[in-house]
Amino acid sequence: MQIVVEQLLNALQMGVLLFLIASGLSLVFGLMHVVNLAHGALYMVGAYFGITIARGVGSFYLALLLAPLLTAMLGVLLERALLARTYGRGMYPQVLLTLGLVFAFDELVRIIWGAPIQTLALPQGLDGTVVVAGASVPVYRVLVVVIGAVVIASLLLGFGRTRVGAMVRAGVDDREMAAALGINVPRLFSGVFAVGSALAGLAGVLSVPIFNAFPGMGSEILISALVVVVVGGMGSLAGALIASLLIGAATVVGQIYAAEFSTAVIYLVLVVVLLVRPQGLMGIAR
Repeated sequence: MQIVVEQLLNALQMGVLLFLIASGLSLVFGLMHVVNLAHGALYMVGAYFGITIARGVGSFYLALLLAPLLTAMLGVLLERALLARTYGRGMYPQVLLTLGLVFAFDELVRIIWGAPIQTLALPQGLDGTVVVAGASVPVYRVLVVVIGAVVIASLLLGFGRTRVGAMVRAGVDDREMAAALGINVPRLFSGVFAVGSALAGLAGVLSVPIFNAFPGMGSEILISALVVVVVGGMGSLAGALIASLLIGAATVVGQIYAAEFSTAVIYLVLVVVLLVRPQGLMGIAR
């Protein structure tokens, strides 16, 4: 039972981190129809922002607050200065541009922070363990799950029950009609991009004490995030949530029973879902 509880928590933690990244990516895909391969780079930059803030001011909690805000500002700058120039020109300029940004950010991280692996020491109170259903689990992993639950509830309520959420859904369903109804679509795009970037930055900070930070870390997580987006369905937050938990569980199961084939387990889930529902679990068939 203790092992089951520990692995369930590991699966929840992995699913939460995947959702924080994939939800923003899903919204950008679904609303803006932008192929942003640099989303993983924002996750990486958010991690290094968090390291710099935590070490500079000595507060991990302040890093959790400020790093996502800085990442959101960087994301909006990239969207307005670079990505906006590719709108209406097809996906290939976006793929080439964002792929170039991946390499650029990897090199910038090496120049600014160096190539060695870096981590963050947890503050007092988060470095201990708690007993959950008879199993001793790290407090920090519980915190990650709690933060993720708060963010998930906020996103689902915000996009499902507010006027802004209604405008976003309208833009996802029919961008031209939304613009005709008076919705400022470019501003909406920037707002969605900012939210997605902030979520990537938050996931980056949260992941550092668990997975460490290193140049190129964004490319590794991007693959799993793309799988989550496809499995969940383009533009669907609920689909991204379900897929994140599913992929998180598949990752943990793969690492336990077939560590050398753990990545293959993720793709097996992707293949099965696409065979049954090509549009994704919560996607809308076109």
